[in-house]
Amino acid sequence: MRCPFCGYEDTFVIDTREIEDQKVIRRRRECPNCKNRFTTYERIEEKPIMVIKKDGRREPFDRNKLLAGLQRAVVKRNIDNEKLEAIIDEIITNIRKQGVSEITSKEIGKMVLEKLKDLDAVAYVRFASVYQEFSSLEEFAKLLSQMKEE
Repeated sequence: MRCPFCGYEDTFVIDTREIEDQKVIRRRRECPNCKNRFTTYERIEEKPIMVIKKDGRREPFDRNKLLAGLQRAVVKRNIDNEKLEAIIDEIITNIRKQGVSEITSKEIGKMVLEKLKDLDAVAYVRFASVYQEFSSLEEFAKLLSQMKEE
């Protein structure tokens, strides 16, 4: 690797470490020409996840869009963004473990509901009402009675 300080072509690695659950490799390098040290990072380039919408359109998975939906569900609940980020990380990991490059928005919604069920009942009901497109009080009542039975 070329030295960013002097441009010398042949630097060498002093230390190598895996970080972020072995998804990133950190290398500490030194230039034999100018003796400066620098750090490089190697990441696996992952194939983008495509989301299949209800109308059949495909769009790239948008972490921020999912975060915004979760944030709406937990408004005025004592749940910090770190927990929401962790939920999104788990969902992305689950999708990648399935080995698929496309997933329906419905499947993502199911995964979110499973995570919210364990986290906060109110957030679960809020998300479910949008995800399942509730249009009447009876649908809310049915969901609440199902939750009480569990």
